[in-house]
Amino acid sequence: MKRILVINPGATSTKIAVYEDENEVMRVGIDHDAAEMDKHEKIVDQMPFRRDIIMKTLEEKGFKLEDFDAICGRGGLLKHIPSGTYKVTDAVIEDIKNPPYGEHAANLGSYISKELADKVGIPAFFVDPVAVDELEDVARYSGLKGMERQSFWHALNQKAVCREAAKQIGKPYEELNIIGVHLGGGVSVAAHKHGKTVDLNNVKDEGAMGMDRGGSLPANALVNLCYSGKTKDEVKRIIGREAGVFSYTGTKDFRTVENKAFDEHDEECMGAFKAIAYQLAKDIGSMAAVLRFDVDAIVYTGGMAYSERFCEEITSYVGKIAPIIRIPGEEEMKALALGALRALNDGDYKNY
Repeated sequence: MKRILVINPGATSTKIAVYEDENEVMRVGIDHDAAEMDKHEKIVDQMPFRRDIIMKTLEEKGFKLEDFDAICGRGGLLKHIPSGTYKVTDAVIEDIKNPPYGEHAANLGSYISKELADKVGIPAFFVDPVAVDELEDVARYSGLKGMERQSFWHALNQKAVCREAAKQIGKPYEELNIIGVHLGGGVSVAAHKHGKTVDLNNVKDEGAMGMDRGGSLPANALVNLCYSGKTKDEVKRIIGREAGVFSYTGTKDFRTVENKAFDEHDEECMGAFKAIAYQLAKDIGSMAAVLRFDVDAIVYTGGMAYSERFCEEITSYVGKIAPIIRIPGEEEMKALALGALRALNDGDYKNY
């Protein structure tokens, strides 16, 4: 039996879990005090603070670092790399300290994992970071040379649920064409073609709006916003944290939007509810075209996939393309554990 510690940092919390082979035996969500977090100028500076809380939590739950065969943390905005499990090396840590695509709490997953693993001489891994890139060359073209499209998406969860959907279909993931649809605070739609994600909507700046992200905004209006007297940081904050559904409804909680739309007949919330479903349907349609409309399944996942009304609204547009499979929530913790387990048992990991 292999025992694996899994670490998944979020903006204001850190989730940890213990797996014994494929079985989860413990999971804890650690909420972090906002005042404590604000003491750190950069996200990377939070590493010692979060590391120490994780060690304290493990001790309270009766675990020691010596109990584990490996530690696996979530990967963040690293260099663009293919899908897979990677060993955390000094090169990974260097890129976390000097991130090529900006800071994100997920960057801390690999950093903390290596810090803890090195204490007891066990390996640290990460699996399918946000920057997984398997795009076909034609998908990299935008409309302006030198401004190539990039691959940032919910790779960890999408890869995991699409493999689970393949099991339900009864064929290997590598033999299927699947459209993955992550429905969370951020949204992403991706075309999985025989095991490779050949195109997708970049969660940072493309596709449907999210709960607080603008998605694909009208280019000329965006240029005008940039030259309206606002700073670069202000514009990035607006389109990355104050746009999307939030800009229409004043809330980033999807359940609040849905409840107000249907229970209180709030027109703004109903409009935003229908609009985000409409935009996601258009993204799904574009990925179906990428797959030449040879699609085995469309898979809904993420927190919003728990809403039958929302999924039905999207399906009303795209249901004729392929069968719909709903796998609500996120499989990130299990995906991390299974990636580390494959690395331990089969040597199935890559070098960064």
